[in-house]
Amino acid sequence: MKEVVLLAGTRPEAVKIAPVALALADHPVLRPVIVRSGRDAGVVEQSLRSFGLAATVELDVPGRTGGPAGLPARLVAQFDRVLHRRDPAVVLVQGGTTTALAGALAAFWRGIPVAHLDAGLRAGDLAGPFPEEGTRQLIARIATLHLAPTDDAAAALLAEGMVDRRIVVTGNTVVDAVQRVAAADLPARHPDLALLERVLDERSERLVLVTVHRRESWGRPLDRVLHAVRAIVDRHPDVRVLLPVHPDPRLRAAARDALGGHERIVVTGPLDYSDFVRALRRAALVLTDSGGVQEEAPTFGVPVLVLRDTAERVAAVDAGCAWLVGTDPIRIVAEAGWVLGSRLRLPLGHNPFGDGRAASRVRGALERLVGLPGDFSTASLPLRIPC
Repeated sequence: MKEVVLLAGTRPEAVKIAPVALALADHPVLRPVIVRSGRDAGVVEQSLRSFGLAATVELDVPGRTGGPAGLPARLVAQFDRVLHRRDPAVVLVQGGTTTALAGALAAFWRGIPVAHLDAGLRAGDLAGPFPEEGTRQLIARIATLHLAPTDDAAAALLAEGMVDRRIVVTGNTVVDAVQRVAAADLPARHPDLALLERVLDERSERLVLVTVHRRESWGRPLDRVLHAVRAIVDRHPDVRVLLPVHPDPRLRAAARDALGGHERIVVTGPLDYSDFVRALRRAALVLTDSGGVQEEAPTFGVPVLVLRDTAERVAAVDAGCAWLVGTDPIRIVAEAGWVLGSRLRLPLGHNPFGDGRAASRVRGALERLVGLPGDFSTASLPLRIPC
């Protein structure tokens, strides 16, 4: 058996590696080993459970360890010990997190091939998203295999001089993940979500789902977004808002100060992934600064307002599934008003990020990377699937 180490330190990482772990579960040669970095421990475990998975190795590196420099230093050291002990054939990292960078560096220094899931996402600005934009580019320079979610991501890698034969367009594994969880259709676990669903049904009201957590949104941009959210609810009496807040106490305090006391705004802690998918499926509109939500929402035909000035996931914008609105309250309220007023809903089954078979393509690419015999050709997806 050859081990494939899959790293996860945040919920998006856990959700996106899960379909790969499942695709490798019955492999005759490749054995998936999930390593959790400890950054968002409870959230990562919660997300993996939604797929019937658990981490094989858990590192003891709390998310607030040592600041921007101390955290990656400790992660690299602990990852290195894991790699020395297990000697995997491949290390797979996702996106542009500190976990991904530390894991990629540890593997690179040990001469272990690095496979980069979600490779090639570029916003063109090192200041935003920060630090992900720079981290993704650093990982790209040392990755052996670039698993690009779309053709435009692959084109970005080629423009940076990456070798064509090391780039595989797979689609985004988050589409696999969200389809799987939606098909299970588990009942709401969080009591606030269960109550909210009953109220929406009884009163024939609509749901607006809001997620905002990126570091560049903290401070004044976040305050502007939250005040826009309150204004949207006030202007639309048939709308209720659900805001699952990131565990960071600063974000929780900001949400409480801006939105507390409003009878049609529900603020919760992080939701189980299955609960989040339930909320997303029935939302009339999503306001988010999250990249993952932009990729998930088109599966259910939910319009997305992206609370950022630049985006590395241009496929959603180009396909008409999402609109960049920044953090200007006037524009956010106006664009939300247009979507809610027109009752816009996008066609189902046209997600520009994939068709739900990305994990099988990743499996084939990993087989070729480790030199397994046979025909493991990986099909590319079209660049744009109009919504």
